[in-house]
Amino acid sequence: MSRQDELLKLVIKAKSVNEKRTEDINKAVAAGKALENVLLDFKVVEPEELVGFKAKIIGLPYENLAEKKISETTLNVIPIEVSENYKIICFFKDQRKIDVGIVDLDNFKATEAVNFLAKKENLRANFYLISEASFYTALKQYKSLTEEISSALQRRAEEETEELGKTKKEEEERSDEVIKSAPVAKIVNVIIRHAVDGHASDIHIEPLQKETRVRYRIDGILQTSLVLPKDIHSAIVSRIKVMANLKLDETRLPQDGRLRLTISGRNIDFRVSIIPLVGEEKVVMRILDVSRGAPGLEELGFLGPSLAIIQENIQKTEGMLLVTGPTGSGKSTTLFSIINQLNKEGVNISTLEDPVEYFVQGVNQSQIRPEIGFNFASGLRSLLRQDPNVIMVGEIRDDETAELAVHSGLTGHFVLSTLHTNDAIGAIPRLIDMKVEPFLLASTLNTVIAQRLVRKICEHCKKEIVLPEEMKESIRTEIKEIPEKTIKAVIPDFDFEKIKFYKGAGCSHCANLGYSGRICVAEVVDVNDKLKDMIVERKNIKLNDILENQNFLTIKQDGIIKVLLGMTTYEEILRVMSD
Repeated sequence: MSRQDELLKLVIKAKSVNEKRTEDINKAVAAGKALENVLLDFKVVEPEELVGFKAKIIGLPYENLAEKKISETTLNVIPIEVSENYKIICFFKDQRKIDVGIVDLDNFKATEAVNFLAKKENLRANFYLISEASFYTALKQYKSLTEEISSALQRRAEEETEELGKTKKEEEERSDEVIKSAPVAKIVNVIIRHAVDGHASDIHIEPLQKETRVRYRIDGILQTSLVLPKDIHSAIVSRIKVMANLKLDETRLPQDGRLRLTISGRNIDFRVSIIPLVGEEKVVMRILDVSRGAPGLEELGFLGPSLAIIQENIQKTEGMLLVTGPTGSGKSTTLFSIINQLNKEGVNISTLEDPVEYFVQGVNQSQIRPEIGFNFASGLRSLLRQDPNVIMVGEIRDDETAELAVHSGLTGHFVLSTLHTNDAIGAIPRLIDMKVEPFLLASTLNTVIAQRLVRKICEHCKKEIVLPEEMKESIRTEIKEIPEKTIKAVIPDFDFEKIKFYKGAGCSHCANLGYSGRICVAEVVDVNDKLKDMIVERKNIKLNDILENQNFLTIKQDGIIKVLLGMTTYEEILRVMSD
């Protein structure tokens, strides 16, 4: 019996997986998917659990290092460069032995490296299987962000001291070397690596009056992570320009670039934007993890009637589905979640994006380049000659793109796109303002999704709380506006008096914020026959018109249900709705 078969057998027995589920797992594996990925996708096991099962199969002890405090002396048994290269980490040491966590037991070079280091100190090496997540959490303990930056700054200060006494001309000749020098390069690398490890979506490097501030946007909120001396600001900006192939001598005009780095074994793209301020330049780097796939709709937070409407409408072979919301509300992620469902052997899917945020196997993805005339409108014309079944247009920005998208939906294509409107129903007047004929829009538009992102309560420090009575009364008032059948579709045994409320206490996993990760709160409009008639007649569609003929939740009501389910907090819903 192979290791894979043993693993499946062990998981099925331990998790009491039923026959139907087992059959689905076997089908997915037979279709060429890796067993481990299938078990995780089907949510049969958690990632850490899976590593524990693998350890049993190969006869190795398992260890979770996520919460383990490791001393500097123990960590430094294995140099950080060796640890990062082979994904091994020492987490215990005494006079006789060392305990070493290893991600990949088949990596013989890793075990050889450990045995060599242990032998030098007359120690015995014991190996433990650990997960990648566990490894990277432990790896952070080698040095904190502040310590790494301080070390680099100290080194740079020492170099500057050595340079004292040199002529101005000599210093000018060395300016390029300073930009590429190890301390500045290390500072930039540390800033980027800690942003990626902290699951930030953006890095802001901004000059203040007497210092440079580095902020990370994590779960939609900007947080100051580091304050640096002002005198190295221009060197940091120049280093980033070099990495993104931008002009070093251009400081008067905005510049945009892109770079790709491999961090913690993953390919990460960075979209770089540099803009001149008064006296200095500000850098913003958008982090695009191209190695990750888009999560499923349920994972994103769609549930109940909203999920049912989307699932029903994406079965159609023509028409248009729109996702609306402000910048950073997760529109692209929702579109790619839908594309993942539609991505099958017999379907030709083509996309136009700016930028390409997710790479999907089997999907034809194009990056638009407006500077050379390849925009959404011209790209859409070309895509129609590529025999597509499904077309995804990153954004409908102008009248021409809107008209082409609608005509594509009319001529046998299923079109997915995004719009900037505050709510779902606002997409209809917005498209009519873009000169789309109402009778064409009524024939094409199937579904409109409006969404926002809210922070999830951290699962590691989640605790039950007693809500203040006035807040509880406010939630009770909101619930009265939701039809009972809609709530019971999501919470079958709903009883408000028995509902428990939660918040995050704050822990190392969530940087003591109490929140970790985000989910969407959304409203989904099914453009049915009644609404189509109203569009043709140019009637002003209101909320009551939607409530009368379909099972509909507003964004706020969807958020309230997620509070009742213990996914997020009422304060978070109020924060997002006020924005």
